[in-house]
Amino acid sequence: MTIQIKKCNLSDLDKLKEISIETFNDTFKDQNAPQNMTSYIERAFNTNRLEKELSNMFSDFYFVYFKEGIAGYLKVNINDAQSEKMDNQSLEIERIYVRSKFQRQGLGKYLLKKAIEIAKEKDKRLIWLGVWEKNVNGIEFYNNMGFVKTGSHSFFMGDEEQTDFIMVKNI
Repeated sequence: MTIQIKKCNLSDLDKLKEISIETFNDTFKDQNAPQNMTSYIERAFNTNRLEKELSNMFSDFYFVYFKEGIAGYLKVNINDAQSEKMDNQSLEIERIYVRSKFQRQGLGKYLLKKAIEIAKEKDKRLIWLGVWEKNVNGIEFYNNMGFVKTGSHSFFMGDEEQTDFIMVKNI
């Protein structure tokens, strides 16, 4: 199995936007109201927002390539780019997005290992993420990878307030 990873830059913006919308929609459309999905996607994955995120010196995006193309991506944040106030010894995994046709190939685990590698390179001692409380598969995956639920925070899907579990792993 040949897997490659490449750090994204501004020239990848259109592809990043396309994959973000595709994977988010495929993952969450059946569990959320269409108007809330549309509202969230328009806010979170618009060109200006993604360009700003790609330009943030404390955020990094990585495409994962598998077989015939881009299978998904990883987004990590440190310092002030983290979506929750954390100390400077923490790295956040904000997104592990794998396209549906590439799921069940070990790519999520591969991207998680890449995030841990990045955290170690940046001398971080903790890696954390938020996962929707109704994302049973995601919670199980992170538990199996050594993450522990330590709290929760609100996540807004359009006008609906949802709960994400905060999961942490010491490295």
